[in-house]
Amino acid sequence: MANLDDIDRNLLAELQAEGRVTNVELARRVDLTAPPCLRRVRTLEEDGVIRGYHADLDPSKLGFAITVFAMVSLKSQAEDALREFEDHMHALPEVREVHMLNGEIDFIIKIVSRDLQSFQEFLTSKLTPAPNVASVKTSLTIRTSKHEPGVPLG
Repeated sequence: MANLDDIDRNLLAELQAEGRVTNVELARRVDLTAPPCLRRVRTLEEDGVIRGYHADLDPSKLGFAITVFAMVSLKSQAEDALREFEDHMHALPEVREVHMLNGEIDFIIKIVSRDLQSFQEFLTSKLTPAPNVASVKTSLTIRTSKHEPGVPLG
């Protein structure tokens, strides 16, 4: 774990809450002047603590009305088979998250789709025939009551 002081934690909390905050405003919020604030943020970026910045988009307003979680079991858990499956998932834009699990299910995958027909086509033409797939079980999201990216910092 990175060696962070209270100022670094405050910087991270502020940036996680509002990634577009200006350096001057960020410095004010954490009680620093702008130059050391910028140096600290750059160090956090270089150390990989801050992986990037992005906009939080509303999928439904962009035509992606369906979110599905797929539980995937593989035929083999050999490292090359796992990597081949993961590489295939990375190439599919509908796949938004891929998490390897321990236990009965090997992976849980978050998928967005425009509608049920599009998802069915994705399932049968891209996910089920993916390398090394033994079985796929899917659950359609009815509603999302909490979406909190990042980690608890405060």
